[in-house]
Amino acid sequence: MKYKPADRIQDLQYFGEFGGVNPSISDSSTYTFLSAKTMFDTFEGNAEGCYLYSRHSSPSNLYLGEALAAMEGTETANVSASGMGAITSVLMQLCKAGDHIVCSRTVYGGTYAFLKNFAPQFGINTTFVDITKPELVEAAVQNNTKVLYCETVSNPLLEIADLEALSRISKSHDLKLVVDNTFSPLSISPAKLGADVVIHSLTKFINGSSDTVGGVVCGTKEFINDLRNVNDGAAMLLGPTMDSLRAASILKNLRTLHIRMKQHSHNAMFLAKKFQEDGFKTVYPGLQSHPGHEIFKKMMNETYGFGGMLTIDVGSLDKANELMELMQERNLGYLAVSLGFYKTLFSAPGTSTSSEIPEEEQKEMGLSDGLIRFSIGLDNDIERTYEMMKECMIEVGVLDTEMV
Repeated sequence: MKYKPADRIQDLQYFGEFGGVNPSISDSSTYTFLSAKTMFDTFEGNAEGCYLYSRHSSPSNLYLGEALAAMEGTETANVSASGMGAITSVLMQLCKAGDHIVCSRTVYGGTYAFLKNFAPQFGINTTFVDITKPELVEAAVQNNTKVLYCETVSNPLLEIADLEALSRISKSHDLKLVVDNTFSPLSISPAKLGADVVIHSLTKFINGSSDTVGGVVCGTKEFINDLRNVNDGAAMLLGPTMDSLRAASILKNLRTLHIRMKQHSHNAMFLAKKFQEDGFKTVYPGLQSHPGHEIFKKMMNETYGFGGMLTIDVGSLDKANELMELMQERNLGYLAVSLGFYKTLFSAPGTSTSSEIPEEEQKEMGLSDGLIRFSIGLDNDIERTYEMMKECMIEVGVLDTEMV
């Protein structure tokens, strides 16, 4: 029987200690031992199933990690207090002074800032490349390169990484392929396509409520154990620990992710087609006009669609801001960063989530002033939403009434 990613989540069975249908929340920062010998063994990593301190792990965090590993098809996973906590722990675990990383030129601004500004302090340098051109990726690999890093669907330009091609490059050069899959949970399964490590910001689609911050690293047992090692594990020593209450909350929301992603994708596809028909430069992986459309189709789990993220260009930052403010006033969404909420969220990434990238580099990669990034919500009547958005666009002068 062929399992879909959501089926593996559904098939997990967790009972609470008193028979509850939800696992009990471990509201403890430290754990008792029946013998001093067991405590010693646990610190040495030789006492399977024992807990020592919640910075290392906790039952609630392990429940969530197991569910996310099942979703991504990896051996196990480690949750963290934020997406950046996951990203930085992985890169610091895989790289040391003198090492080199090849990274997509269009990644989340926080990731870019870490690699460009922070990691060099530790002797780790990065070359940023156009991830859609495998020949440029391979040309950037050096003798000291250790990691090839990308986002499945890039933030904010929605470029598509050909993960199978990147996996071939990484294997031929003995690199670790690390993939941030935040924009495409369930739609794409990077581990199946050759990724060594899969990262998510749980803050976004997976949690879906914009009420908590979290991250996860999915990978082999060996790598996750290395991350948690009390002597030299980055996740242990840097301390990006998720709170047990938050882990339990995200686990409950994870169970509806498959339903939500289908609706996010349905609504985004409808709006993308309409915006393109209206003459906007529209970027959405589900459109045939998208340069990465066929690659996404080749990689995707069709049930969940092309995701909930799209961009349009309205010509200038002033017009973008005017439109977003009016749409918020009309209750069509929120002028806010992040994504995956039940309401549509919109922002101008050049002055928000990608502001860490210098203006000249933004221009080189095609991040224009008038670009608006939409995280499309779960609207029940997306046609009504479109008609109301169109009225706003006409009112601020980015859509000609003769065109509609």
